[in-house]
Amino acid sequence: MPSPALSACIITLNEADRIDACLDSLAFCDEIVVVDSGSRDDTRERARARGARVLERAFDGYRSQKDFAVRACRHDWVLCLDADERVTPALRAAIEAARAGGFADAAGYRFARATEYFGAFLRHGNAYPDRVLRLFDRRRGGFRGEREIHEHVEVDGRVVTLAGDLEHRAYRSLGDQLDRLQRYARLMAAHLHARGRRARWWNLVLNPAWRFMRGYLLRLGFLDGWRGFVYACVEANYVRQKFVMLWLLARGHAP
Repeated sequence: MPSPALSACIITLNEADRIDACLDSLAFCDEIVVVDSGSRDDTRERARARGARVLERAFDGYRSQKDFAVRACRHDWVLCLDADERVTPALRAAIEAARAGGFADAAGYRFARATEYFGAFLRHGNAYPDRVLRLFDRRRGGFRGEREIHEHVEVDGRVVTLAGDLEHRAYRSLGDQLDRLQRYARLMAAHLHARGRRARWWNLVLNPAWRFMRGYLLRLGFLDGWRGFVYACVEANYVRQKFVMLWLLARGHAP
């Protein structure tokens, strides 16, 4: 019996400096779908040059954009990546082994994601293993729910963890990370506010402290040296921003 066909999908916006490596790591897939939301660089041209089918769609949320990409695929088994991610050889081998078995043992597969941070991969703390479910049968799952930020896949059925890492080369600089997390904080605050959540003063103090302690101490982020310390500090700041913005929204102020 032939192995199931496999689609890969990616959403993009101004990813010309990273899309090539991402697409190269997906060369084992039967098709690659790129959904672009108006790149002003040559992201689309680079994707087409590597054989991807490129679609254009106005961005209306991370979950909605990824759901559209999944539905645009020709095959039911789908591997979803971001443009700043790459399938490592070890992960590719694990995926191909599962595929050779017909993906018979699961409705979806998760694997560890390793984040590159200022020249080295973080291996501890909240950053690793950061297991993500990205390979799944779209007939039994997908990007569900209403939350457009911090979206994730849910499937009806068994989920199996594969060996190998997904490389995450997320941040071009500290400024890029801070800008991105501020945007995420604003989106999360708006989501929570719309659902009746309110921030209390202790959320502004205790929640960031807990995020730092959990990642840096309990999950051994300190073993990543100064990179682990900086990452934990920035994460804590993201949590503080989210609750400050939620606090302001409850008082009628735009964050």
